[in-house]
Order: sequence, then structure tokens, then C-alpha cells
Amino acid sequence: MNLEQPTAIEVKNLSFGYEADAELFFKQFSLSISKGERFGLLGPNGAGKTTLMNLLTGVLLPKQGNILISGESIVQQPILAKMKFGLVPQAHSLYPELTAMENLNFFGAWSGVKQRDIETRAKHFLEKMGLWESRNKLVLKFSGGMKSRLNLAVGVIHEPEILFLDEPTSAVDVQSRHAILSFLRTLNNAGTTLVYTSHLLSEAEQLCTRIALIDEAKIIAEGTVQELLKASGKENLETLFLSLTGRNFRDS
Repeated sequence: MNLEQPTAIEVKNLSFGYEADAELFFKQFSLSISKGERFGLLGPNGAGKTTLMNLLTGVLLPKQGNILISGESIVQQPILAKMKFGLVPQAHSLYPELTAMENLNFFGAWSGVKQRDIETRAKHFLEKMGLWESRNKLVLKFSGGMKSRLNLAVGVIHEPEILFLDEPTSAVDVQSRHAILSFLRTLNNAGTTLVYTSHLLSEAEQLCTRIALIDEAKIIAEGTVQELLKASGKENLETLFLSLTGRNFRDS
């Protein structure tokens, strides 16, 4: 964490285990993310990325410890904490029987945004995502790339301070990937903190200002990509990733 920057997310001594498991998964886990960062949570299947993302967003609650979102505890003040962030899940969080504009109206109102602001923001985000001409088209008729771009617009309709992104460019076309990443950089330049997870390591290398490699619910490397590559002597993030996590398949 850059100590000169205020903290966006603070995870303090977090412990968590699923009810079916006798042993805790996360044990005394801590992490700090500064405001304005593009932070990547990377790791193999089963490493704990999804569980951690669910804890950060309040879907799961820790057994011990605390998670502060812009100073608000997701454990003790979940409503206040959830007002601070947006979430773009890998599975599209959209109503297919509604149009793009109707989806943005619904999620904007659900987030407490005033109608006049919804209209202004919806037009802006749909134009940025190349969806303005399709605003009155049913989402069920959208391509996968269109749904991913709309999914992002829905996640930021309330202009959150922090945006969580779970595989935001998974299975999209090159044009949609370019549009999404360009829009994310624009959001970040305007002050939005990004917390991003992906298996596309070359994309993470280009997008993230800092990363944490996670395996077995532990941070095994953390820093800027340049710092980690220099310290390890590896040529890119993929070779570093394989050297730290191994080449065995992680199918579970």
C-alpha cells in the first residue's frame, strides 16, 4: 500500500471457513488497498479469489476480523459500506426481459439514484459502451459482448467510489474487451478504485497498478508488476505466476 494515499479497503485479521469444513480457509488474513489503485487479485482455481471477493462485498461474513470499505465496516455497518462500492459479477446481473435502458433505470433506482441523474448517467454510459442505439432493445437479444458492456454500466450507475470486477472481460470479443478496459481506465483516472480479478494475466499486467497473487487463501506475492518481475527475474506475469503456483491443474 502507498502510505501517502488514503485507504479504500482495509482487511484486518480476517478468518473465514465454510460450515461444512472443520478447518478455517482464511486465517488472520490482512490486506490494504489504497484509494485510486487498480488492484488485481490473481490466483489459480481454488486459491480463494472468489471467496475473498464475496467477503469484501458482504455476500459472506467473516468468522473473525473486520473489513473496512472507505472506512465503513462491511460487518458492522453493511448498508453504509455497500453504498460505497459497485459490483460487476462474472455472471451478468441483468434482467433479459427488460431493455438496456430499463435495466439501468431499475438498478439506478434500486441504488437510490434520482431519476434525472439516472437519465443523464445512463445516456453517458450507454454511449461510452457503444450501446446507445440499442438502448430500447431487449437484453435477451444482446450478444455476449453487449451484455458484458451493459453489465459494467449497471455496476457504475450509482457512481461508486470503489468498483469490484470479477472477470469483466471473460468470453468477450476483442472490441468489447478494448471498450471495457478503456472505460475502466477512464473511471480510474476520475478517482474510482478498481479491484479486479481475472485469469487473463497479460490483461492484468497491462491494467493493474498493483497486484496480490493468492494461493491457498494466502498472499504469496504482492506489489507492482514491475517490482515483482524485477525481484523474481521473470519476464512476465504468466511465468511468475507459474513459478509460484506450479503447473499442476487446478480443476476444483
